[in-house]
Amino acid sequence: MNELISIIMSKLNYWIYIVLMMIGLYAMIAKKNLVKKIIGMNILQTAVILFFISLGAKNKATIPIIIHGHAAESHAIQATDYINPLPHVLMLTAIVVAVATLGVALALVIKVFQQYQTLEEDEILAQLKDE
Repeated sequence: MNELISIIMSKLNYWIYIVLMMIGLYAMIAKKNLVKKIIGMNILQTAVILFFISLGAKNKATIPIIIHGHAAESHAIQATDYINPLPHVLMLTAIVVAVATLGVALALVIKVFQQYQTLEEDEILAQLKDE
């Protein structure tokens, strides 16, 4: 039992990301309010971004800047000594895409509300059937 707890605690950040992903997915699927669906989408996007950022981290590693000089010539460069910057760079792009998606989704919700006077999915579908 203690071994299981130590395994879970060693990867606690991944369990938190899974919980956040499930909360976001649940909100997107189960909620009928369009704003709640957008918030769920944003939570899901944030969880994915946090997950990818945590993949790039390493214990006892440093930033990938190689200092040229006499000390650098004395030993070979080991990739295991450096943090992988690629996930962090890609997630900067993902953050920009997430903000743009959120802005477009909120603008569409405003237009939907102006047209149907509600943000509830069931009421909008009922109004569409009546037309």
